[in-house]
Amino acid sequence: MRNSVLSFIIAAIAICLFAFKNNDSMKTYIVSKAQSENGEEKFLDDNLWEKAILLTDFSQPWRKNERIQETSFRALHDDKYLYLRYDVKDDDLIIFDNYQTKRDIIRSDRVEIFLRKDTELKKYYCLEVDPNGAILDFAATHYRLFDDDWYWPKGHLFTSGTILEKGYRLDMTISKESLKSLGLLKDGVLEAGIFRADTNILPDSKNPDGDFKWITWVDPEMKEPDFHVPSSFGRLELSE
Repeated sequence: MRNSVLSFIIAAIAICLFAFKNNDSMKTYIVSKAQSENGEEKFLDDNLWEKAILLTDFSQPWRKNERIQETSFRALHDDKYLYLRYDVKDDDLIIFDNYQTKRDIIRSDRVEIFLRKDTELKKYYCLEVDPNGAILDFAATHYRLFDDDWYWPKGHLFTSGTILEKGYRLDMTISKESLKSLGLLKDGVLEAGIFRADTNILPDSKNPDGDFKWITWVDPEMKEPDFHVPSSFGRLELSE
């Protein structure tokens, strides 16, 4: 009996140590508190973004020998919203001009954020947004089981895209209410994958997938391009 109890305690400690090591080794980005005037803005003024930490630690794991175009990411939060901003350098911007369904957004250059509810990806949510702000939102389950009929709660997600001379800027605002209701925001922490799809070849009948360079904050260390795996996620910690 004593040996059984001891074995149980050792196993429990091992699980806790593994979980601690897993969280401790994850890339982490600190989301600063926005000093907005009333906490009701859907998008923040540019001067407020000076308070955000600039993240440029992106890689192109599956095309390492090719030029990577610069991607930067910033995030802020207030009592009501999480604010995201992507600044993207792109000297050959591609936006598919014949969307029939929201899934057609995968034909365009875009930025992405995946938010997971659990480390095993039993439930996670994906937002892929083109340079104009058009959204592909879907729920997913590991492995690559996508629910395109799912939509982010209405009135809780806002996007704004700005085409620039050599790229684009994408602002995204997500309510904390929706993040909490979906089980994503826990004790001021989100587990997120931050990605970009960069192409200079528009998909066509001969090449329906186009030719994308997949850019990521966290290298999932997969042989083939794939963000729909647990190893592609990091942590966003909301500071006070």
